[in-house]
Amino acid sequence: MSKRISTEDLRCADARRICVIKPSALGDVVQTLPLLPVLKERFPRASISWVVNSNLAELLTGHAHLDEIIRYRRHGSWSDWRTLLRRLRRRKFDLVFDLQGLFRTGLMTWATRARLRVGLETAREGAGWACQLTLPDSGRLVPAHLRYWRVAEELGLGDRCREPRIPFTDAQREWAELRFKRLRRPLLAVHPGTRWITKRWPIENFAVIVSKAVRYFGFSVAILGSRDELPQAKQLEHLLRRFVPAAGVETLAGETNLKQLASVLNLANVLLTNDSGPMHLAAGVGTPVVGVFTCTDSDRSGPPGDRHELVASDLACAPCYQKRCRLRGSQKMACLDDVSTDRVWRAFVRLMDKQKRLDRAA
Repeated sequence: MSKRISTEDLRCADARRICVIKPSALGDVVQTLPLLPVLKERFPRASISWVVNSNLAELLTGHAHLDEIIRYRRHGSWSDWRTLLRRLRRRKFDLVFDLQGLFRTGLMTWATRARLRVGLETAREGAGWACQLTLPDSGRLVPAHLRYWRVAEELGLGDRCREPRIPFTDAQREWAELRFKRLRRPLLAVHPGTRWITKRWPIENFAVIVSKAVRYFGFSVAILGSRDELPQAKQLEHLLRRFVPAAGVETLAGETNLKQLASVLNLANVLLTNDSGPMHLAAGVGTPVVGVFTCTDSDRSGPPGDRHELVASDLACAPCYQKRCRLRGSQKMACLDDVSTDRVWRAFVRLMDKQKRLDRAA
């Protein structure tokens, strides 16, 4: 076990080489981004590196407060692993934050041999043994965005701005504007997919909400998703062609990289989504969210701020945070039906009313 240090040791640290280990997932990476300007303010002479999954590295490219992106291949070979661990050792980091807390990131943390190694109370799979300090009040019941922000608070900078500052270029913004040039405003972005089957609110329910949004508020629609989520996106597009045939609809599932996705979400007026990475990306670029939470907790896993409307299941088994439902019979996946279209539509209307008030105040 590593020699323990105190939070006071962290506050007094004078680091020149800092490493943030947070490989995944998209939403968690977005929620960790506000730490970068804090670290740069606290350690102005330090170089800052970030270990991130290769498929998410693009999101960090061009960030003003990040000096190095260390790509991690989640399913890489043993040779890739050895190369990564040697690279981490040779960087001679002074201060390392393991904000993932899994066996693989604990191994990365241990490999750095940094004199200050900091983790969270959510660490499992033995990852905590690689750290010398576990930040208090960073357990699983703490909302994710506040859990990562514990770093800023322990550094004495908890009052700083918590905006993610996602970098994307004018060319990426212009790409999004050109792609939706033929569609009228306002623009509703919809992300109906997600990796967990227990988070997938039925496509038919999405179609109901989007159709109402088109009829009542005059929205055009951008359907988003990964290549794996293209079937759900196409199913939603098919339903919208039937329910609101005059609506402008563009399907981009599988066609955008992360920066393009960020630029589309920035262009959109609202995002309707399951609990997902794009939900946090939208919030990070300032777009209000109507979020559906079935097996997860909207307080713990939702984006911060009062601009959003988050609707969660009220079932006794929710939030279970299980990728596969363990119940049987009529109770199996009941959380998907428990979040009704009526509840989500009321949330959508509340968000639109909120936006009107904000626009009038501006």
